Amino acid sequence: MNIPEVDLPRIVVIGSGFAGLKFSNKIDSSKYQIVLIDKNNYHTFQPLLYQVASSGLEPDSIVYPIRKIVKGKKNFFFRIAETQKIDTEQKTIHTSIGEIPYDFLVIATGATSNYFGMENIEKYSMPMKSVVEALNLRSLIIQNFEEAINTDDIKERERLMNFVIVGAGPTGIELAGALSELRRFILPADYPDLDIRRMQIHIVEANDRVLASMSKKASMKSEKYLKKAGINIWLNTHVKDFNGATVVTDKRNFESSTVIWAAGIEGCSPEAINIEKTRGKRILVDEFNCIKNVEDVYAIGDIAQIESEKYPKGNPMLASVASQQGAQLAHNFNRIARKKKMRPFVYKDKGSMATVGRNKAVVDLPFLQFGGFFGWITWMFVHLMLLVDFRSRLIVFTNWMWRYFNYDRGTRLIIRKYKKPD
Repeated sequence: MNIPEVDLPRIVVIGSGFAGLKFSNKIDSSKYQIVLIDKNNYHTFQPLLYQVASSGLEPDSIVYPIRKIVKGKKNFFFRIAETQKIDTEQKTIHTSIGEIPYDFLVIATGATSNYFGMENIEKYSMPMKSVVEALNLRSLIIQNFEEAINTDDIKERERLMNFVIVGAGPTGIELAGALSELRRFILPADYPDLDIRRMQIHIVEANDRVLASMSKKASMKSEKYLKKAGINIWLNTHVKDFNGATVVTDKRNFESSTVIWAAGIEGCSPEAINIEKTRGKRILVDEFNCIKNVEDVYAIGDIAQIESEKYPKGNPMLASVASQQGAQLAHNFNRIARKKKMRPFVYKDKGSMATVGRNKAVVDLPFLQFGGFFGWITWMFVHLMLLVDFRSRLIVFTNWMWRYFNYDRGTRLIIRKYKKPD
């Protein structure tokens, strides 16, 4: 790998998600040489992936070129590469474009979908953890209606127009709300010769309430919003199998050609030596995000698990946690460069929120819980501010306002046809 040799400690960062990017921005690169590795040349704002999947936003409004984000940062190098193996004894990373030695390593590879060992679910369902997966889902949704309009088989038509979302966390209910808006405002005009009223949206959840990670008040409000939008909610229900046409659960079956998997995630780490992982494939780290029993290797974000009295199973796998860990570890490295001691990471929970569609959202703050229109405005403002640059904020805000006043989604395009598994 073509990286200059300089008289500074080299920190290699694997992954440009919220944690890796925040670390890269906050680290003092006059004290360290930074090498960021990722298989893509962009950062994805994952909380809005569901809007790409439901034709609300184009992907370029929520993805940002990494080189543009870190432009002008000295002693900083970015390379597109896939990490194949980490040799912690030789302090070397083996990648698809060569080897690179490190003085310190920061693993920020995030998370991927957890299918809990169900092979058919993994094969036939639609995940939504990347912009490519979101675009695949967008194409499939539109293809379903194009196929439905051409088939004479009534059962097949209904199967194509039925959508099953597994998981009632923020991603699941936000996507369900977006699909209900498509059903109400967009699809009847696009497909006047289809009875869109036959379209069914099901949420299947293993817990006894939606948004189980939020307050009971938020759960009750969001469930009320979802039911008012005509979305079917099946609680205490476990998905067992899916063959591409029938969803099998422990309560009942659903005829559907589309299952959207939002039920669970697990750590996504490259192969490494002597790194202990949890059942959820996360890497155990101490309060300084240092991997236990491994020298000079750190993990931050969804891949890292800090066990504490408050969070015995680790901090929640949220963007806010990842960003805080990335910033804290960077500050600790900056403190080391100034001969100061590292400070332990403590997650500052600033609240959580989810939207269920137009004028409807729920917000849990440490000191207040609310919902409805004001919650929706709060949700929009927070997400706009979290976007990386002003251009993206302007594009997203303009899209939202256009949709709000015109009841339209302008990106119902099949850029590349999604091919279903055989």
